[in-house]
Amino acid sequence: MAQLFFRYGAMNSGKTIEILKVAHNYEEQHKHVVILTSGLDNRDEVGYVSSRIGLRRPAIPIFDETNVYEIVASKQNIDCVLVDEAQFLKKHHVIELTQIVDELEIPVMTFGLKNDFRNQLFEGSEYLLLYADKIEEMKTICWFCAKKATMNLRIHDGKPVYDGEQIMIGGNEAYFPVCRKHYVNPPLEEICKDIEE
Repeated sequence: MAQLFFRYGAMNSGKTIEILKVAHNYEEQHKHVVILTSGLDNRDEVGYVSSRIGLRRPAIPIFDETNVYEIVASKQNIDCVLVDEAQFLKKHHVIELTQIVDELEIPVMTFGLKNDFRNQLFEGSEYLLLYADKIEEMKTICWFCAKKATMNLRIHDGKPVYDGEQIMIGGNEAYFPVCRKHYVNPPLEEICKDIEE
């Protein structure tokens, strides 16, 4: 039976690698996947799923006006839908994903951040937490200690940022996975040293 999955984790928890692995496993068995990602994510190139370790592949970009149900329904013999950067989805996208599961009976696996750098839910994450059949945390460790990272720290000019626009696309130069303790009190001298190197 098809289900809607939401796998969330802090930055650097291996979400994109997992998508690429799942896609490979399906395709190795001669099954067909549709890979989608946010059109906002332009770190590598719009319309690509890219991991920090250098693996990448094309994906269909999702913009605010995109109807993901129509995209999937227009294709034949789809065995699974994979969505990267799911935090950037809008509510209507999440509803469309539920329709893919319930009406087309195709499993949908979404991957993304749960909370932003202000520790507030992203819209996509909020509705995935409400609508997903299965929710799973992907774990990684804090940039500064061995505790589990549960938050995303934004840094600008060597200082932590706790206010501002929710969406600012960036990687290791701007965001760090951290535990609660180091979200509140990050050892910034370590970050500045790493960035300078």
